[in-house]
Amino acid sequence: MAFTEQYDVVVVGAGHAGCEAAMAAARMGLKAALITMNMDLIAQMSCNPAVGGVAKGHLVREVDALGGIMGEVADAVGIQFRLLNTSRGPAVWSPRAQCDKQLYRVKMREVLEAQPGLHIRQAEVVDLVIEDRDPGSGIRDQQDEGIGTRNEGIGNNTPRRRVLGLKLRDGRKLIAGATIITTGTFLNGLIHCGEERYPAGRSGEPASVLLGEALRRLGLRTCRLKTGTPPRLDGRTIRWETFEEQPGDADPTPFSFRTKKIVQPQVSCHIAYTTPETLRLIRENVHRSAMYSGQIEGVGPRYCPSIEDKIVKFPDKTQHQFFLEPEGLNTHEVYVNGMSTSLPMEVQWQIVRSIPGLEEAEMLRPGYAIEYDSVDATELDRTLRVKSMGGLYLAGQINGTSGYEEAACQGIMAGINAALWLKGDAPFTMDRTVGYTGILIDDLISKGTNEPYRMFTSRAEFRLHLRIDNADRRLTPHGRRLGLINVAAWAEYEEKQARMAALERFLVSRKADAEGLRTAGFGELTATAGQTWAQMLKRPEVTIEPVLRSVRDELVKYPLLAPLVELPEDDPVARATIRNEARAVETEIKFAGYLDQQKKSIEKLKAAEAVSIPEWMEYGIISGLSREVREKLERVRPLTIGQASRIPGVTPAALSLVHVSIRLQGAKRAACST
Repeated sequence: MAFTEQYDVVVVGAGHAGCEAAMAAARMGLKAALITMNMDLIAQMSCNPAVGGVAKGHLVREVDALGGIMGEVADAVGIQFRLLNTSRGPAVWSPRAQCDKQLYRVKMREVLEAQPGLHIRQAEVVDLVIEDRDPGSGIRDQQDEGIGTRNEGIGNNTPRRRVLGLKLRDGRKLIAGATIITTGTFLNGLIHCGEERYPAGRSGEPASVLLGEALRRLGLRTCRLKTGTPPRLDGRTIRWETFEEQPGDADPTPFSFRTKKIVQPQVSCHIAYTTPETLRLIRENVHRSAMYSGQIEGVGPRYCPSIEDKIVKFPDKTQHQFFLEPEGLNTHEVYVNGMSTSLPMEVQWQIVRSIPGLEEAEMLRPGYAIEYDSVDATELDRTLRVKSMGGLYLAGQINGTSGYEEAACQGIMAGINAALWLKGDAPFTMDRTVGYTGILIDDLISKGTNEPYRMFTSRAEFRLHLRIDNADRRLTPHGRRLGLINVAAWAEYEEKQARMAALERFLVSRKADAEGLRTAGFGELTATAGQTWAQMLKRPEVTIEPVLRSVRDELVKYPLLAPLVELPEDDPVARATIRNEARAVETEIKFAGYLDQQKKSIEKLKAAEAVSIPEWMEYGIISGLSREVREKLERVRPLTIGQASRIPGVTPAALSLVHVSIRLQGAKRAACST
């Protein structure tokens, strides 16, 4: 008889989605198992050893605000921190950190192993344990089987099949109440480097072929996607003085609201550019790229194109930018950001050496493309559960996304909802007005994607409302309620919110006199003396830092507000944290009119979301719907009129028909039941 282990939740894949999913389930009091093919490569940064960036930094902040771990780990191993887009409005400010690739793995494993109730296992998953249930069999009691705590009845809307766990290659079975698949690029992964191709999950690691076949047998809609990575160089063979240096911020902005100190030494990145010779080499060899030879079936990321894609699609551009980014403090390996490619290795070598400063550079690893299976995310509901399969959740690149951050936010949501489902509690979901995480999930489950999905601030209808500085205010109360935020972190959160509220009250109640304006450096505005400081902050030229200097003597009288002006000289993280708190208050005051407009728009959207579409809705009998619209509605099965409106091709006229049919079909069902 095969050896069997029992858990509440099992997570397949220890990438960025899997780590967050397993951690969330364990912190919520469940017995969780995290399954990986190599315990030494937990949270491996397969591509760029960096976290965050435009919009991606927003996702990391949201994960952290909920009680996730990506932000804290990145802060612990970050070797360069930059707050991006500060020349633009606060809605698009976003943190980014270059990380030590090896230390990130080590730190993540340390955090996971310290969590009670979380068990890491090294194994290959080859199949799912599935129960086909007969609707006439009544209720299955999972407690008798030791696989969870939730009793589930069989009804019209209950999936007929249920995943009960996993089968491993070594013969073991892992029985669990909920299973979360986070396989990244490993499902039937195929690497391409020029004319060469071979199965792999990523370079040097085997693909997950048997699990891929098992998922296909479930009948889920799938597609092939592609991503890629650039060559890595030996930093000792680079003439660094040739390139423009790009240092980090003097006062680094951490990802986590709970980070107090940046402990790693900070380093610089460098900026490089292609030459006419670089472009000539790519044009002459583009037919040998797996992307252009017809060798690759999968669709690549539109917004992170390969270097050959850039040359072909933007032929008028005479120069392209690269970033030379260190992979860690204890290695000379350098990541060439912007040179992702699937050209043959010898061509990559020539391209690298065509750039001044890299004439003698040695290539440690070639770039490559990898294509892999993903599941059509319209197969999922808002909790990331497979609609046709009880107990099965998907998160990360398997759902068609790209990037560590997009994976992490899905992972924590899948982990939370798997735990809530097993406990018999209501699910936790975000709509588009609450966070970028909600936008990502809504886009995926409503529209699906035929190319790797990347988050942008432009995807948000209310991005001024969804800033990095208020992610904790939006989500930390939820994290506390779910059990992901501990007592100490909650106390700090409450103190911060009290301090910000007190500062806003102070600015609204204190008037600026002529002397105060001159002290703040706004001598040209003395004619406006008598207005409150809050009114002054509505002017674009007035910012919070000089205002705080002007009212310093008053602020130090209040213990809650004194930290805003008594900044420690030797603590750059504290300075950045306090400065960002003050800027958040400034944003709320300066953009109050716009925020009020967005709140009204949010209420309209929520009104549409409040109109539920029953699960029994029969789109096939709605007269007037086109076949295209009917097929799309049947495939997605939207839960609300709002979600239906975001399905491509569903017109306002079609929505009106659906809205009317909710009442008509409901009345007909009620009449039939009496």
